[in-house]
Amino acid sequence: MTMTTPPYASDALAEGTVDVVVIGGGAAGLNGALILARSRRSVVVIDSGSPRNAPAEAMHGFIVFDGTPPSEILRRGREQVRQYGGRVVFGEVVSAESAAPSADGDLRFTVTLADGRSVTARRVLVATGLTDVLPEVPGLAEHWGHSVVNCPYCHGWEVRDEPIGILATGPASIGHALLFRQLTEDLTYFTHGTDLDQDSRARFAARGIRVIDTPVTEVVNDTGGALAGVRLADGQVVARRVLAVAASLQARTQGLEGLGLPVQDLPNMGRGFASGIAGATEVPGVWVAGNATDLVAQVGPSAAAGALAGVEINKMLAIADTDAALQGSPR
Repeated sequence: MTMTTPPYASDALAEGTVDVVVIGGGAAGLNGALILARSRRSVVVIDSGSPRNAPAEAMHGFIVFDGTPPSEILRRGREQVRQYGGRVVFGEVVSAESAAPSADGDLRFTVTLADGRSVTARRVLVATGLTDVLPEVPGLAEHWGHSVVNCPYCHGWEVRDEPIGILATGPASIGHALLFRQLTEDLTYFTHGTDLDQDSRARFAARGIRVIDTPVTEVVNDTGGALAGVRLADGQVVARRVLAVAASLQARTQGLEGLGLPVQDLPNMGRGFASGIAGATEVPGVWVAGNATDLVAQVGPSAAAGALAGVEINKMLAIADTDAALQGSPR
């Protein structure tokens, strides 16, 4: 599921070599860029304009900004990065790879955009986020971010007390159901071809969660286009106002293959980039932050991860600058 944000003025792509290219203009990328720009680092953010939370009307669970539209948070983030000299460039990265090091051995990377432009950087922060892969049920995707939700912490309050259906995708949906049961007394679990053991069935029964094993064939709307329920394989329509889906979470890796970043499969969740402390990766000079590596991070933790990565990148650049000064090499 991808949606684009409203267009905005793009900065010119920097010439020469910059300190850091940040690939991804969401909370993680912008906060990392903010830390770096405030440290007087030359930084360019490449933003494809398709944040994961674009369909949502508001972002929740982040103190002070709770209830703020995602687009407004990003607008203000871009403005603040620019305030300190950072650049935000609207574009799609098609390749990112190591380049020949500088004369004194400092790392270099080349990032190329879909329109053919490119920029050279000393370090790279990957903050591309992820894509939610929904079950292929007709009518489901059109309600994503509104009546079809994923995170009980992001949008659970907004759907409280509604008739909610859990459209199961695997074992993760069992825990998902228990979390949404906290939000409503009218909860139905559609196994949709997944296994549900007897112990879980007993636990659901104890909490008053109805279980339906007949597969779901489509989402049904009312005359106004709002979600009204689901149709089962036997033709029965089960009325629901909200569906909760534990979507498969897949880090956005397109165009980054040349960096050789390791990825990891997380059982019952999806796939993301592997990273260590402060977003460090096995590839020297490349960090990763936000949902691209922490698949379940909300906006607040993603922004914090970007800041931590920015701090670490600045530290490593300071060490490299000092090494160069000892060798008498200009920076």
